[in-house]
Amino acid sequence: MNRTKVVAIMACVPALLLTITACSGDNGENREVIREPGKTITVIDKKPATGPAITVGGIKRYEKMEIFGWLDEDTVIVSKENESLTKMKLEELADSFPRSLYRVNLKTGELVPLKEQENVFLGGASLSPDKKHLIYQEYTLGDPAYYVMNLETLKSFGLASESIGGAMSAGWADDGNIIGASYAGGAYTATTNGDIAALDELNEGALIIVAKLGNSVYYNSNADEALKVLNLDTKKPKDMGLDSVGSVIPSPDGNQLLVKQYEGTRVKLVLCDMDGGNAKTIAEGAELGGISWSANQRLIAYSMQAEVSGATVKGLYVHDLLSGEATRIATDVENAVSSSWSLSGNKLSYSVWNGSSYDSSIVEIHTSLQP
Repeated sequence: MNRTKVVAIMACVPALLLTITACSGDNGENREVIREPGKTITVIDKKPATGPAITVGGIKRYEKMEIFGWLDEDTVIVSKENESLTKMKLEELADSFPRSLYRVNLKTGELVPLKEQENVFLGGASLSPDKKHLIYQEYTLGDPAYYVMNLETLKSFGLASESIGGAMSAGWADDGNIIGASYAGGAYTATTNGDIAALDELNEGALIIVAKLGNSVYYNSNADEALKVLNLDTKKPKDMGLDSVGSVIPSPDGNQLLVKQYEGTRVKLVLCDMDGGNAKTIAEGAELGGISWSANQRLIAYSMQAEVSGATVKGLYVHDLLSGEATRIATDVENAVSSSWSLSGNKLSYSVWNGSSYDSSIVEIHTSLQP
């Protein structure tokens, strides 16, 4: 593992014949200089690191609870069974209590209800980037219905209208805007004020992926699982050169994409630019899930099942873009349904389905290399 450190040297060398001996006491054996006349000189320190870039601290488990996201370093949004309500009415679900949404203080364990409702499961939640609104799902059996909650007032509205029928999916485009696929065909947009409209530029077909970054909408469909991008200014679609795509996870700054791509019986996680360029596979196995970015975009979490020397290996991994290496931080993890990073990037939550309920864990993550 190499230690990468960028140092800017503004005025050490005159003219075009550049050298670093006047600016550093290093003998140059572990350094590489990018010579750019008239510009800053970039020196990359290639000295080997003294230890691993990622180490794991404590792991705390939360049984029968699914964690969705972090409001701050000590507060998460969760879904769990609500035993204060009567059990579900459907015969297939009669042994289960409804699932409600809560805000949980991890230090005190205090649960504050956000939404409680008889005879329904509430889950599938996603926080807006500014942490002021929550997309969530209502479901029993069959397809879920999507709602948006104001976390200050706790009032909600459904993502449904005459123009779109209902939402088949929903994701955040930015703090106040939502995008997804609709049952009426094509895509829709919505605001946190409750305005819902079909997206005219994508108004036909059964779409699977719909994600928006700036003026670009990424999508594919049941008829064609290759990833495409539509520029809303030019109205022109473009093929991204990525076939059989199952999901797209944009980086927090919107400059890169993580793409989950299927190839036969295998699935791989691809990191690429917004236009599909500079594509690089960072993980590959029989299963991949629970993919998420840290807020500073250095760390990528995912669960993976792979075959190693004829044996099945399952685990939760963190890929460090600074060191270029992946570290398994938890073993024997079944395919995680979700993961999310605390705002500092020092804690990672992940949730798994154990066959009868969701269980979650929070892992402390320590990094030794400085970004």
